[in-house]
Amino acid sequence: MTDQPTPTITLVGHCRPDVFALTAAIRGFIPKAEVNSINSTSELSEPSDLYLVNRVLDGRFENESGIELIRNLPEGSPPAILITNIEEHAQTALEAGALPGFGKADSRSPKAEQALRNALKMESA
Repeated sequence: MTDQPTPTITLVGHCRPDVFALTAAIRGFIPKAEVNSINSTSELSEPSDLYLVNRVLDGRFENESGIELIRNLPEGSPPAILITNIEEHAQTALEAGALPGFGKADSRSPKAEQALRNALKMESA
């Protein structure tokens, strides 16, 4: 097994309980992952390898739509996954430039692990 780099994953616009749950899930799949949480547009400039964006943003953003945030990410931004249980919104996020993701209900599932590893271009465990 090769020693893979430590990715930085940024949770964008999630409430504290969701940050706790998603961080635990991510570290279950990628134990060395650095997980950060941001709740404002100004913090999007922090270095990251992947954004996990809430469907309805919690915090100080230009609007509350995670899909619009993904659609308006500047060139060179990290890849983004929309966290949603609603298939229609997941499809709209893909059309807006997001990578395939998962919902909060699936955050500890093999689907979530594969979505994270694919987004980070990591080998499967």
